[in-house]
Order: sequence, then C-alpha cells, then structure tokens
Amino acid sequence: MTNKTVLITGAAGGIGRATVQLFAEKKWRVIGVDIAEYGDNFPENGLFIQADISRSDAMEIIFTQAQEFTDSLDALVNNAALQIAKPILETPVEEWDAVMEANLRSVFLGVKFAHPLLKAEGGGAVVNVSSVHAIQTSAGMSAYAASKGGLLALTRAMAIEFAPDGIRVNAILPGAVDTQMLRDGLGRGHVGEGDVQSRLENLARKTVSGKVGLPKEIANAIYFLADSEESSFMTGQPMVVDGGATARLSTE
Repeated sequence: MTNKTVLITGAAGGIGRATVQLFAEKKWRVIGVDIAEYGDNFPENGLFIQADISRSDAMEIIFTQAQEFTDSLDALVNNAALQIAKPILETPVEEWDAVMEANLRSVFLGVKFAHPLLKAEGGGAVVNVSSVHAIQTSAGMSAYAASKGGLLALTRAMAIEFAPDGIRVNAILPGAVDTQMLRDGLGRGHVGEGDVQSRLENLARKTVSGKVGLPKEIANAIYFLADSEESSFMTGQPMVVDGGATARLSTE
C-alpha cells in the first residue's frame, strides 16, 4: 500500500478523469482540480477541488487546501487546458490571453505553489500535458499551439532549476485523443465533412497507427513520467504519444 499523493488539474475531463482513475488504481491518493464538477465517483480517500486554474487567486486557494490535505506531493500533473481554434487575425486579445492564462500561466503558478510540497519528502515529479501542436500545428490553432510550445520551454527551464531539489519535470505531447475537446474541434474542416464518427475515422486514417488515441493511453504515459520508480532518469524531456502522426512527412 503506497502513501504517494498526486495533484491533477483538469481532473473532470477525458484525459484527466482517466488519469485520476489510474493513479487511484495504483493506490495513490489523488487531489483533483477542475472548473467543472467531477461527480460522485471521485476516489474516496482523495480530495476534489472545484476551481478555475486560470485565476491566480484560485490557484492560491487550491494549494492552501492541498496543504491542509497533505504534507507532501509526489507528483503534480498539469493537465487542464483551454483550446480556442481561430485564425490569428480573428483571435481577440481577450481570447488569446485566456488561452495563455489557462495553459501556461497556470502551470507557472501551480509549480510555484506546489514546490514546497514536492520538495518536502526529498523530491517528486511534475508532468506537464503539452500537445503535438507544440511541434507540428495547423491553421487556426495559433493561440493553443503557442501556449503548448511555451509549456515545452517552461518544462526544460523547470527541470534545470528544480533538479537540486530532486524534482523531475517532463512533458507529454498527446496527439489526437478521443476527448470532448477533440470532438469540439472536428468542425475546423481538416478531417472532412459528415457526422462526428465519420470525422473521427478520417482523423484516424491520418495517423500511422490508423486510430485515434484513448484517454487511458495518455494516462498510462503520464503515470510512467510521474512515478519515480518508472522514469527516475528522465527530466526536461518531451514524450510524444500520437499514434505516429508526427512521424510521417506532411508531403506524403
């Protein structure tokens, strides 16, 4: 029976919910954070905090509650994100800022607040959920891609600064994963017309593996980077989990 504790943002979404479930199955205590309600099935020995991670005052409250719940953190999973898909010239400053606050500033603040808890027992791990849009993107995704690219740079900087404290920092770059965020973005025209299922099938054909990922597959990769026994020699690195989508030349 482990006494490890993890804090996961975006806990009520597709990847977040699968990650909460996996860590609970591995006997970790889970602190979940989301702007949306989670429901009645959050792990009994855990803590769910409904809050908006894009607000700096809310982040401070989140970690005050976390410190009341636990004396230390073994892992922090920065998973919450906002995606706005618009061309650059049609993106209002307010929406650009909202994406940066949710996807990038929240990680900066979260790590600052989490640092004492991560350091308390000799170190821990931070897993930042970036995106393949950080390295290969498409039209209409400028704000999201910029925020996720910035998250990669922040991951490297944190890995360097926090290494003396025994804190490892890595990033996951998911590709097309069947979540509500993905389904909401299927109307951009990049995977043809038709119903949602047809568009998902068209998207799957664009990957080398021929399928769209499942949230649990991303959760497994997150767990690998979070657990000190699984990935003790990894820090400052991106891990792409995209069914091989970025392995293929776009000209083929």
